[in-house]
Amino acid sequence: MEHLTSIFHDLVVHFGYAGLFVVMFIGNMGAPAGTEFVMPTAGALAATGHLPGLPGLPGWVLVAIVGTIAEVCGATALYAVGYYGGVPVLERYGKYVGFKHSALEKVHGFYERFGTITVFWCRFIPFVRGVASFPAGISRMQKRYFIGYTALGSAIFCFGLAYLGNAAGKNLDTILPALHKAALAIGIGAAVVLAAVIVWLRLRKRAAGDLAA
Repeated sequence: MEHLTSIFHDLVVHFGYAGLFVVMFIGNMGAPAGTEFVMPTAGALAATGHLPGLPGLPGWVLVAIVGTIAEVCGATALYAVGYYGGVPVLERYGKYVGFKHSALEKVHGFYERFGTITVFWCRFIPFVRGVASFPAGISRMQKRYFIGYTALGSAIFCFGLAYLGNAAGKNLDTILPALHKAALAIGIGAAVVLAAVIVWLRLRKRAAGDLAA
């Protein structure tokens, strides 16, 4: 895993914005790209001038824009694979990204029951953010909701981490361990929120059923 992370980091260092786009794109196609580390690294590279901005547009903002566009493109591509390829694609290739059929059934049921907002929260959960688009496609989630929530979540993710990386600058290496813990905490927090929503909706449905009876 560390070797793969190093490769993705080198892509951004050597190929600039093109490398950043590729890494963020494949990171949303199920590849273990470590996007939660790539974005602050790219922000730090912008702070040191390695990833320059444009007139009136700071480098870290351009980094965030490129990252957001790449995420939406990658997530939409994986959504299309699920939408048009369905379960056979999962059964053939799911093992390569650690996504099993049993997990698909659970996520599929969750999308069916709790709807489109799930896509937004999945943008903040490590690993899940890279594969969540596939079951959304299989569930035939409406495209406008999928793209809208994905774009919103990705923008918050990319702008936030790019800004942190830019603020850290050359000191990024010293804060990466803390960033890793923060990413884990955010993932756990998002999972807790989802669990709370599930419980609330079930209780609400049960109460409505009792009232009708």
